[in-house]
Amino acid sequence: MSVRSIQPGHGRIVVRNDGFSNVFSELSAAYPLKLLSPQLSSSNVSVVYMLSYGGGLVGGDQIQMDVEVLHGAHLALLSQGSTKVFKTRPGQRLSARTESNLTTRQRLQVHVSSKSALFLLPDPVTCFSAARYHQTQVFRLAKDSSAVLLDWVTSGRKSLGEDWAFSRYYSVNEVWIDDQRIARDATLLEERDDQGSLTPRTLAETLAPYSCYATVIMYGELVENTCRNLAAAYSAITVFKQHAPPSLIWSLSTICDGKGCIVRVAAKETEDVKNWLGKALVDFEGVLGVDVFRRTFS
Repeated sequence: MSVRSIQPGHGRIVVRNDGFSNVFSELSAAYPLKLLSPQLSSSNVSVVYMLSYGGGLVGGDQIQMDVEVLHGAHLALLSQGSTKVFKTRPGQRLSARTESNLTTRQRLQVHVSSKSALFLLPDPVTCFSAARYHQTQVFRLAKDSSAVLLDWVTSGRKSLGEDWAFSRYYSVNEVWIDDQRIARDATLLEERDDQGSLTPRTLAETLAPYSCYATVIMYGELVENTCRNLAAAYSAITVFKQHAPPSLIWSLSTICDGKGCIVRVAAKETEDVKNWLGKALVDFEGVLGVDVFRRTFS
């Protein structure tokens, strides 16, 4: 694919390991998407930052990412700051726009081949007031590959009084091993029509007191030790009746006979989720390198 043939909002990453180091066969993107890959001291791990011009996405933006991780390569997909989703661009008129083309859409399709690994560790999605966001992520993994997939969302700009004030957030993650789907996780957050309910509740009231929710899906040889440690910690939790919700809660479900797991975390503060993830996933510091890992969770 030549650079000139890339459609607006499309990006493509193809990385492989030639036996000595990782090599990008392709790293291309078109506005409003930008991809940056810094030079690292490690020859076995490549990092790509997924960015957007102007610091965020707006209603109507369409992002399509295609990623291939080949021949034993390790790829970390990161972002710089939260993925901000605006309703419209400043000065844009709404009169000619419909609900459908005010929706920001992102689609990520990933193929991870044998002995390769993907670490999708972006900052959280933050939807501003009245924004609409739709995300679909499909991961196709070889049986002997590994993956860590983080998907998380915040309540919005709390400093401006926005607390789950967006119009709609929809995220779907599918994970396939060869031709078998091992996980499908869907999250839909929007205001409900509770007019007929005796106790109507807003979205903010339903999700209170937490302002950040995260899901981590892990699979493969590189993650088995982390899954075992988290499973042991989870089984040791003793629940007592509490007078108030804890500041952070989490759960774990194993998949593929212990070869993977799904972890869910919720907290009153986004920083608490980030700190918890940094401790829970600390084993990957040795895979990604100290600098990359601490840059992600610091």
